Amino acid sequence: MAEITAGMVKELREKTDAPMMECKKALTEAAGDMAKAEEILRIKLGSKATKAATRITAEGVVAVSIAADGKTGAIIEVNCETDFVAKNDDFLALTKVAADLVVEKNPADVAALSSQPFGEGTLESARTALVGKIGENLTLRRFVRVEAKGRLSSYIHGGAKIGVMLDLVGGDEQLGRDLAMHIAASKPKSLDASGISAELLDSERRVAIEKAREAGKPEAMLEKIAEGTVQKFLKEVTLLGQVFVKAEDGKQTIEQLLKSKGASVASFTLYVVGDGLEKRTNDFAAEVAAQAAAAQK
Repeated sequence: MAEITAGMVKELREKTDAPMMECKKALTEAAGDMAKAEEILRIKLGSKATKAATRITAEGVVAVSIAADGKTGAIIEVNCETDFVAKNDDFLALTKVAADLVVEKNPADVAALSSQPFGEGTLESARTALVGKIGENLTLRRFVRVEAKGRLSSYIHGGAKIGVMLDLVGGDEQLGRDLAMHIAASKPKSLDASGISAELLDSERRVAIEKAREAGKPEAMLEKIAEGTVQKFLKEVTLLGQVFVKAEDGKQTIEQLLKSKGASVASFTLYVVGDGLEKRTNDFAAEVAAQAAAAQK
């Protein structure tokens, strides 16, 4: 019997996107014949699964799972290739299962989450089977699990394209929901100034100085102008500094709102689907033009 090496398993996994244990089983059944093993997996998982792992997954959904006591919760982003699949019931069910498993099992990372038992296999084998069924690559991109200091609130917006989970200390359920909705709308970068990197602040300061210089402002005033610009920037990008979107006077900040309610925000997580990922673009006219040009040549 041919020896099944780790390198062979890795190669077959890269070709098929099948779980490693399934790859090993297929290679064993095929007596080490790579082509035959790939055929076995295609029969088992569906030919559409082949090479799916190389395709861009910048669509998808955000899901939140919170325990009944409101003390433990998770927010997760699961990606697919097209918005059409992001509405698929099986895809949404897998996303919910993943979010629930994060809450229940507290995995260290995506790899640990993927290896969690589910059904007759693991979450990874369920994902791979679904890839074969629907013909698109699917990825568990990221998650955050929180054990709250207060009580967790959440908000999902825009067909699950934007999701927020918030740890609110004090206040009530309505305040938690209002704050989560505000975060989804205003997209703060951090809770307060301590969460903004020095590099980003330095960049804002440099831009402000150059703009002021180009506007003919005196050199002696540039640093003061830059500092004012940075402080304005911090109010715009920190949750506590932002004006509450539902403020009746249009002036009340989140910090002021929380103070009036005797509450505070311990933390929050905001996920926007595909944030930072390359999105696949399909320009049909450009494709036709390119094909016509190639044909002429």
